[in-house]
Amino acid sequence: MKFSSSFAILASSLALVAAQSIDIGAPADGSTVTAGSNVVVEVDRPDSLTGSTEVAIVIGLATCQSAGNCPAPLDFLGTILYNGPYSPEFQNNGSGPNKPPYQNFTVTIPAGASGPSQLNVLHLALVGASEGAFLEAKNISLTVVN
Repeated sequence: MKFSSSFAILASSLALVAAQSIDIGAPADGSTVTAGSNVVVEVDRPDSLTGSTEVAIVIGLATCQSAGNCPAPLDFLGTILYNGPYSPEFQNNGSGPNKPPYQNFTVTIPAGASGPSQLNVLHLALVGASEGAFLEAKNISLTVVN
């Protein structure tokens, strides 16, 4: 009996966490960006019935040794491009498919960056009735050119 109740708690916790997860909507994974240019980073948070309080996100750019050989985002975010509040909202314009709540951030790719890189987004929220801390890291691969 103890096993089944522990499993139920684990399953409900995983569902709660999955409901609060973010996605990087732009730029597309594998994109090429220019050093010194501005890039719009779209951070999506799929709509959920589970209550949450968004706390903050951090966006960083890490240079990789080679394509696919990047540090883990929780270990190294790279050069911090944005650090602050995250307030995703529905912004449907009436044409095309509906988007989940999201927020756009315009960041500048560092002038000295070059080669295979990883755009990292660290997300912190308080979830559920008990407002437990939820921390996650998402990333996409980029190639930075001069």
